[in-house]
Amino acid sequence: MAADRDVTEFNAPHLARFADLLRQAEASGRLQQLLLVAYQGGVPDIDELGTSLQRVMVRPVQLRDQPHLSFLLRFPTKDITKNLSVPDALALLAAWFAHGAFRNAHLHTPTEEVQLAFSKKGKASVRVGKPSNAADTRPARSADLAAPGTPAAVAAPTPLTSGHNRDKHRFLDPSRPFLHELGVTDARGQVLPTMSRKWKQINKFIEVFAAALARSPLGQPPRDQAPIHVVDFGSGKGYLTFAIHDWLRHTMHRDAHVTGVELRDELVQLCQRVIGKLKLDGMDYEQGDVRDYHPSALNVMIALHACDVATDYAIHLGVRAGADIIMCSPCCHKQIRPQLLSPSPLRPILQHGIHLGQEAEMLTDGLRALLLEAAGYDTQVFEFISLEHTNKNKMILAVKRAKATSSEEVVRQIQDIKAFYGIQEQCLEQLLRADGLLPA
Repeated sequence: MAADRDVTEFNAPHLARFADLLRQAEASGRLQQLLLVAYQGGVPDIDELGTSLQRVMVRPVQLRDQPHLSFLLRFPTKDITKNLSVPDALALLAAWFAHGAFRNAHLHTPTEEVQLAFSKKGKASVRVGKPSNAADTRPARSADLAAPGTPAAVAAPTPLTSGHNRDKHRFLDPSRPFLHELGVTDARGQVLPTMSRKWKQINKFIEVFAAALARSPLGQPPRDQAPIHVVDFGSGKGYLTFAIHDWLRHTMHRDAHVTGVELRDELVQLCQRVIGKLKLDGMDYEQGDVRDYHPSALNVMIALHACDVATDYAIHLGVRAGADIIMCSPCCHKQIRPQLLSPSPLRPILQHGIHLGQEAEMLTDGLRALLLEAAGYDTQVFEFISLEHTNKNKMILAVKRAKATSSEEVVRQIQDIKAFYGIQEQCLEQLLRADGLLPA
């Protein structure tokens, strides 16, 4: 009995720590999945369902506009699903952990994996690490990815993982009304087969944004309680614009103000009708161009598929406004290609037009990433979503640093790269220098 009491006392702080991490992940919207394996038996409400339980998978869901946790109990020949309110679910899990019902529990978020493990003697331990299928989830410095004479400058790894189980997780509830109004789902909240790729793209976008928000100043006290102002340039039909508004307000319960800016009047009118029909607070749709748009407040700047230098104007606006998060998915790379010199070792390779185009794209986005680094951002360039879903799949993601750091070395790298390839002009650099946003 004394030994059991000693184990219980030893386990208490470890169980409390794991429970606290689980509560934080759920409350912040970062919980992807909780996996419980190696059932030890002896829990009546589980044993009555069958002693051959293989695993339990827990994930967040929305039911009747309220957050719940869905439990999937997997047996060899059947699956049983139970949905519980968050307080009831957390209480049940705490009881299971205290009982040592499972040998291992794995808590997955976009940026980390937390493991609760019990030894053969019943002693608990908690380990926090990177997602198991991610080689490196740290923000990659663009300065480490580009050097003079090294054309493979910006092949940064994606910041988020997409393991087999995590692919099934969705940040958005398909029954949300805006998805039906935009033609993504039917009246029953089922994703239309023709929109399955768009649905995956929307969720991937929110996954990327959620991870960026968590590590940005916007996700840290005291600003995690402050309003968030988001502007989405070239927002089109508004799939991602409505999605980020819904996730911030409905899932994260943040005071979010989201504005879509679009040139095409017919799309502006369509989205304004949806906003009015659904009575969405904190959302607007306006006709405008990134070159002359002046937001009253801006914390998050989004510009997906802005053509050629329109991406540069969008990034410049975000930097000038002091945006905490900048998300771009560039389209077309026309400015630099006519300027490029082919250094002698590369001429046999770059004689092919397709290679020259790829080089121009790589250099354009690599320089953009370096310029963002010099302007005070941690920057990544990565594949946003598989080419099977869209051929415009590259994303530049920049999160503002909490503290200013020296950027002289990055500026020197930019100048060396430009000299090596004979680049005379780059739109973003010119815009930033004109406003004094880069060191001389």
